[in-house]
Amino acid sequence: MKKKHLHKKKISGTKKWSAKLHLWFGLSVGIIVFIVALTGTMYVFKDEIQSVLRKEAMYVKETKTSAIPLSILKEKVSLEINEKYPINAVEIPLDKNKSYRFSYYEKNKKGWNYFQEVKINKLVYVDQYSGKVLAVYNEKYDLFPILKSIHWSLLLKSDWGAYVIGIPTVLFIIMLITGIILWWPKNKKVRKGRFWFSWENVKTWKRKNYDLHNVLGFYASFLALLISITGIYFAYPYVKNTFNLALSGSLEIPKEKEIKSPDSLMVKNASVFDITAQETRKLYPNSSSFRIPLNGKNKKGKELKNIPVTIYGQEGRYSERNTLVFDKYSGKLLAEKPHQKLSNAEKYANANYDVHTGSYFGLFGKILWFITGLICTSLPVTGFLVWWGKQKKQGKKI
Repeated sequence: MKKKHLHKKKISGTKKWSAKLHLWFGLSVGIIVFIVALTGTMYVFKDEIQSVLRKEAMYVKETKTSAIPLSILKEKVSLEINEKYPINAVEIPLDKNKSYRFSYYEKNKKGWNYFQEVKINKLVYVDQYSGKVLAVYNEKYDLFPILKSIHWSLLLKSDWGAYVIGIPTVLFIIMLITGIILWWPKNKKVRKGRFWFSWENVKTWKRKNYDLHNVLGFYASFLALLISITGIYFAYPYVKNTFNLALSGSLEIPKEKEIKSPDSLMVKNASVFDITAQETRKLYPNSSSFRIPLNGKNKKGKELKNIPVTIYGQEGRYSERNTLVFDKYSGKLLAEKPHQKLSNAEKYANANYDVHTGSYFGLFGKILWFITGLICTSLPVTGFLVWWGKQKKQGKKI
């Protein structure tokens, strides 16, 4: 009597290669994906946590007296903090019950890691009515900036460290796509069983672990794709250029033309920063806060020809940004660029950080991003255990 041969279902070439890529990339960059996902998840509620921990420094009692002029406050902070580096900028809230925030920030271009690259990063909370320094936070050694640096560059120099993270992120995007392909069954009957856990008759941890990887991975994949793409937007110019082309029909956002100061021959007005602050309040009374550079340089250390003031529309978000440009000698308003007049590409460039962190969608978005981050953190672990279980099984057969 001839034995009947049971024929296995033929696996399509697409699924076969998807399985191989999913495994190879998972084993090669799984540990980096784990680190990036974990640090990103821990960073999501940064603002909410700091608002609790720094509550006493963030709020002041409004008095009948007006705020001390910025020129005097700047001098008082410089004398009290006594740093060799100049004050970088001040962020002024429109809420009169919130304190001013003076920042020190200086980078070392030759540093090869985070701690060498950042010379100083301090945040000083000041009562604008009394001039009292409420608190000084050394942001360089604070948890959240360190988490951000690990997430962005594994604590390596930010310029090229971003590529160290960027490459695994691209591979993770491929893993997400191949994971969806592997999850997707041929018929509807099987598909229904893959939307949730069916553990009534399941006793082995291997099967439960496989289901955790399979089901949770599927639900997180679509949002994880968005998070990953918005992440490599920061690292790779070609990704940013693709967004620019799709949104505004041009590969690059036009660079701002430098405005020549009409009052460059004048003696610099000592109250120039107070003039800019007063005009900003008048033009954007309903905004959240605005930032004025005080040392004549931008964040990259480049000298500024004028005084660009960045106005934030909502607290905890960078997407709705307005810009005013003032003459650095007289404080005269030279240009205004409101959020409404930005191109779609410019609006998205401002919003990408908020989309990446979930803050663009409010508290609900942050909660959703946090849950997705936890799942993404678990995927390299459950995926490795699936592979390890198969290896042990094959070893027993031998």
